[in-house]
Amino acid sequence: MRTAGQRVNCKGGICPVFSFPLTLSSRLSQMLVLVPTLTEFEVISRLLPEGTRCELCGFGPIAAAARTAQLVAAEPPPGVLLLGIAGSYSAKLEVGKAYGFDGVGCFGIGMGSGSEFQSAEEAGWSQWVSSDESFSIGSRLPLHPAGFDSAGQLLTVCAAAAHASDCQQRTAAHTDAVAEDMEGFGVAVACRLADVPLTILRGISNEAGDRDHSRWQIEAALTAVAKLANGLLKQEGS
Repeated sequence: MRTAGQRVNCKGGICPVFSFPLTLSSRLSQMLVLVPTLTEFEVISRLLPEGTRCELCGFGPIAAAARTAQLVAAEPPPGVLLLGIAGSYSAKLEVGKAYGFDGVGCFGIGMGSGSEFQSAEEAGWSQWVSSDESFSIGSRLPLHPAGFDSAGQLLTVCAAAAHASDCQQRTAAHTDAVAEDMEGFGVAVACRLADVPLTILRGISNEAGDRDHSRWQIEAALTAVAKLANGLLKQEGS
């Protein structure tokens, strides 16, 4: 069963830390499942296979990248699986259903705002360049396949879309993007630097740009993504 670890003081409040009663050797052989928020964790973790190594990674790309790097360095997993909710740009992605993605992009790092926004990559900058210049990271990264058809590209943003115009600007810059989240790219960068494969599954809780929560289906989206993850985890463990 899932056991709650100690609560540690951190800036802005109390940060819950969860762990499972597994030995180090068994944990090392397991895929690391990451969930951004406690709300998502409480639904998803109880629906995953017994003994799954499931951890909070934090809300937003910065916290998610830092926490992922910390967890991967402490107990290197054979792979990482990021689960949670997302907003859809495409009518092909049904609210309340879950999907996998073949890549993740980043929107919001660069210069300017609104119609004058220019990404770092468009300005000729990389977000990371290795010391020997053997590889670099721009505004897109591929993801490890989930073993079923991909919905397309996921786009990570620092602020969720509030209007249709936000979605139009983002999809104009990332024409393959079908949904937005707030952690995927940060987790992907941490995994890429650690040379650990990453798979992302997201449940669609709402249409991106729709801020009326009465139309959101968070519980259904989280249940759907947990069920999709179950099949993947059982396949990985077989």
